[in-house]
Amino acid sequence: MYSVEQVAALLGLHVRTVRGYIRAGRLPAVRIGKQYRIARADLDALTGRPGPAAPAGPAGLEVSSIAQLDGVDRATADRLATLVLAGANTHHDPARPLRVQTVHDEERHRMKIVILGDAAATAELLRLLDAVLHGPDGLLAGRGTGNA
Repeated sequence: MYSVEQVAALLGLHVRTVRGYIRAGRLPAVRIGKQYRIARADLDALTGRPGPAAPAGPAGLEVSSIAQLDGVDRATADRLATLVLAGANTHHDPARPLRVQTVHDEERHRMKIVILGDAAATAELLRLLDAVLHGPDGLLAGRGTGNA
C-alpha cells in the first residue's frame, strides 16, 4: 500500500494531481483516518503496467458433482452426510480442498450431495459413497433405489 505522496513521487506528479485522480475515481484508494492508501495493483492498473504474472505450472482442474439419492430417510441421510464430510476432510491436499454440501428433503425422501473440488479426490469420494451405499452391507443394499 502506497501513500499519496509515494504515488506522486513514483509517477513524477504533484500530490494534488494524485488526490484529484482519487476523487475522480481514476485511482481507487482506501481512506484510513485522514490519509489515502493505494494498492499496488490499482497503481499498476492506472499506469498500464501488467499485474503479477499467473503462477506457472499445470492448470488446475476442478469438477462439480451432484449425487441424488432417492428413498433416504432422515437417519440414513445423517449417517451419509457424516461419512461424506469425513471422507472429504481426509483429503490430503490442503491447497485444493474438497467442498461438500448435503441437503435432505424429508417430504420426498431425497438427499442431494454436492461435491466441488479436484477431479481425482472427487472420484475417490464418489467411489467411497458408492461402496457404502451399494456394497453387500450397504445402506441402500436391497432397496433398488438411489442414483449415485
